[in-house]
Amino acid sequence: MLHVNGERVVLPERLREASLLAVIRDHLGLRGTKYGCGKGLCGACTVHLDGVAVRSCSTRVADAAGRRVTTIEGLPRTASDAGLHPVQQAWIAESVAQCGYCQTGQIMSAAALLARNPNPSDEEIRLAMSGNLCRCGTYPRIRRAIRRAAKEG
Repeated sequence: MLHVNGERVVLPERLREASLLAVIRDHLGLRGTKYGCGKGLCGACTVHLDGVAVRSCSTRVADAAGRRVTTIEGLPRTASDAGLHPVQQAWIAESVAQCGYCQTGQIMSAAALLARNPNPSDEEIRLAMSGNLCRCGTYPRIRRAIRRAAKEG
């Protein structure tokens, strides 16, 4: 059993060894979490496991059993600004996305950072985001958006 975005999910025993990413996308139909490298290196598949950013492609369902999984679809929303999370609001304000493929993983890593450290230094931002790759090179905009979300969040 998993808890995904606040919902209890009971899965067949045969999926215990499957990747959390496969279950999220293929069995639950939540397509916001992306498949990138499949080895936990690029960060496109980042979700929260009990509030901690993890790579869902290299996390087995068995390792997530009984824990809280949050995908981009389940990221807490605010009442204002079309119900977006403060990090999503900052992403839009800073025009972060270029191709957009890595952005859900970037947003999930940034949200986890700000949840545990609401006012991170530039170095803390750099370290927290170092596992998320962006082929378009939007790193300066990503850092600006995180600083904005910290300030406005």
